Amino acid sequence: MAFSMSEELLPVFVPVIVYWIGAAIYQLTLCPMEQYRLFTKEEETQNLATRRQVLMGVLINQAMQMGLATLMFMTGGLVPTGSNSAQSPSLLRVVGQMAVAMLVMDCWEYFWHRWTHENKFLYKHVHAMHHHIIVPYTYGSQYIHPVDAVVGEILGGLVATLVSGMSPLTAAVFFSLLTLKGLDDHCGMWFPNHPIHRWMTNNAAFHSLHHQHIGIKYNYSVHYLATWDLLLGTYLPFSVEPRKEGGYQLQTTAKDQ
Repeated sequence: MAFSMSEELLPVFVPVIVYWIGAAIYQLTLCPMEQYRLFTKEEETQNLATRRQVLMGVLINQAMQMGLATLMFMTGGLVPTGSNSAQSPSLLRVVGQMAVAMLVMDCWEYFWHRWTHENKFLYKHVHAMHHHIIVPYTYGSQYIHPVDAVVGEILGGLVATLVSGMSPLTAAVFFSLLTLKGLDDHCGMWFPNHPIHRWMTNNAAFHSLHHQHIGIKYNYSVHYLATWDLLLGTYLPFSVEPRKEGGYQLQTTAKDQ
């Protein structure tokens, strides 16, 4: 069956809605819990971008992404080859497609992210914008330069969709899950019994460490896995320890910078 424009744009608009619902839940219910903070309020004053600047930057980026996706639909560039099937895919096929897309996105984002750090021009003029948030918080997840948004998010997402063959509905679910993971990675909180925090290497503490000076050349993995960091020697080991004054703090053995 042919996809309508509304179906085709599900992977673009649904994750944006999920982003703000998820961010609101974190900011209003979880982030006020001082006992789970990875950073003190004093440490947050290190941030080089105000919360207003971050909010406006995220809204502008999302508007740009939605506009580009709409343009790509109008030119026929969003439909994966072979996705116009008359039958809905089986659950096993959907899971397989999402697993492939996850591997593609993790690989794409790792190497793009690492390049924006190792290339002085890209870091200074593109990626440094995201690192104006030294102590991360949820809705700063998508506070990124438009070049980062286009190359890292839009092109990476398009490649993952095309390679995996996901339908618009499957892609909407997949990118919504990535959105929620991104919000959690930037929450600046540590929940010991949270399944992602407890069992996954790539979690909020892992990414919070990357935002600190000591970890800025490490922990480039963005989404679910830390595979490429572990394989290529860019993983910086760390532990999360209770803070005497309450909450938690990151501790690590520094590598040569």
